[in-house]
Amino acid sequence: MSKRLKNYPDPLHVVHEYGADALRLYLINSPVVKAESLRFSEEGVKHSLRHLLIPLWNSYSFFVTYANIDQWKPSAAKTQSENLLDRWIESSLANLCQEVTAAMDNYDLQRAVRPFVAFIEDLTNWYIRRSRRRFWKSEDDGDKQQAYATLYHVLIELCKIAAPFTPFIAEEIYQNLRTDHMPESIHLCDFPTAAGAKRDIALETQMRIVMDVVVMGRQLRKDYDAKVRQPLRRLDVVSRDSGLLNQVGELKKIVAEELNVREVVFGDDESALAELKAKANFKILGRRFGKQVQVINQAVQKLSGKELHTVSSGEGIVLKTAGETFELEAGDIIIERIPKAGLAVQAQGALVVALDLELDEDLIREGLARELITNIQNMRKTSGLDVTDRIYLKVSSDEAVREAVAVFEEYIKSEVLALSIETVETEGEVVDLNGHTATLSLQKA
Repeated sequence: MSKRLKNYPDPLHVVHEYGADALRLYLINSPVVKAESLRFSEEGVKHSLRHLLIPLWNSYSFFVTYANIDQWKPSAAKTQSENLLDRWIESSLANLCQEVTAAMDNYDLQRAVRPFVAFIEDLTNWYIRRSRRRFWKSEDDGDKQQAYATLYHVLIELCKIAAPFTPFIAEEIYQNLRTDHMPESIHLCDFPTAAGAKRDIALETQMRIVMDVVVMGRQLRKDYDAKVRQPLRRLDVVSRDSGLLNQVGELKKIVAEELNVREVVFGDDESALAELKAKANFKILGRRFGKQVQVINQAVQKLSGKELHTVSSGEGIVLKTAGETFELEAGDIIIERIPKAGLAVQAQGALVVALDLELDEDLIREGLARELITNIQNMRKTSGLDVTDRIYLKVSSDEAVREAVAVFEEYIKSEVLALSIETVETEGEVVDLNGHTATLSLQKA
C-alpha cells in the first residue's frame, strides 16, 4: 500500500465489474449446488449485489477515502484496541470465520455463505456508522489510529474469507490494500483459521441487546411520527432480568446516540411507564379448555399487578377459579400495555422500552439545529465539496431558527466544518426545517 489508494465510490462500478461474483453467490445459495432444479432469477443476482457486494465495496470505499485524506499506512504489528466497537467487530469477524469454516468442512456451501449477509450488515450499518466520527477527527490521536487499524484488518481478513466465493472483488480490494510483505494475490494467502480466532462472546451478547433496544426505539419513533433528528428527553429500558441490563450498562451512550435521547434509564419496574391489562389468548386456550376459556378469561382480567408482571416477564401462573385450577404459560395470556401520558411503549421478550415524547423549547431548538445540519450536509454533497473542505455559511429564517443557531452555533459549525455562521438575509437554497422556511447559502473557505 505504498501508493495512493484507488477509490471507486460509485456502486455502479461494482455492478459493471463484479456481476460474475454476484452470479456465483446466487448459484451457491441456490438448489443447483444440491443437484436440484433451478429456475434462474435475475432478482436473486440483484439481491447478492445489494446485500453483499455493494455494501462490502462501500465499506472499502469509506476506508480508502479517509486513509487517503490522512495518508494513513498500516503498521507491521496490530495491537489490541481499547475501543468496545473495535473489539466487538473483531469478535464478530472471528465468529464469521468459525461459521464459514464449519460449513465448508461439512461441504455445505449454502450454509457457508449465509453468515456473510449478517456480518456485512453489522460492519456497514453499525460498526462504520458508529465509528464515523473517529475517522472525521482532525487530531491524529490513538483512538483514530485504532479505528484505522481495526477496519483495515477486518477488510483484509474478510477478503480472505470471501475469496472462495467472490474471487474477483476480493482480489481487487486486496490488491489495493496489500503491503509489500504480503502475498501477491488474495488466492495465495492462507485461509483464516477458526482455531486462532479470538471471540468475546459476552461483548457480542451485550451489543446484540443494545441493537435490539435501538430497533425497538426506532420503531416507536416511526409509530408515533417522532422524527429521528428531533432529540427526546429520555428513554426507559425495563427488564425484570437485572443481569440482562447489567450486561449493557457500559453501552448506554451508544443507545442514547442511536436514538437521539439525552438520557437512558435502566430499571426493573414498568408500572410507571404503562398500565398493564391482560386477556386470555383464546386461539391457544380454546383448543385446550373449550368452553371453560370464558371462565379463565374472566380470571385473567382480574390478575393482580404482581401477577401481571410475572406473566409479562415470561413466567407462567396457576389460576384458581370456579373451584378449578388452571396452569397457564406466559403465551396463554396476552398482555396489553397502555402507555402513560406522553410516553410511547413497546415490549419484546424480556425488554420493555419507553420513549418520552414530550418536547420543551430547548429540545425543539436542538431539533431545528439538527435539521439545519442535515440540509447543509446535503448542500455540501451537491456542491461537490470534499469531506475536509471548510465553508462560510449564511442562514436566513425566522426568529425560532435564529435562536436555534445562536444556542447551537458551535455544534453546527463543528458538524458542517463551517468557519462562520451568519444569520442574515441571503439568496440560496430554500429548505424546510420542521415547518420553518429557511434560505441557506454556503461558500468554500
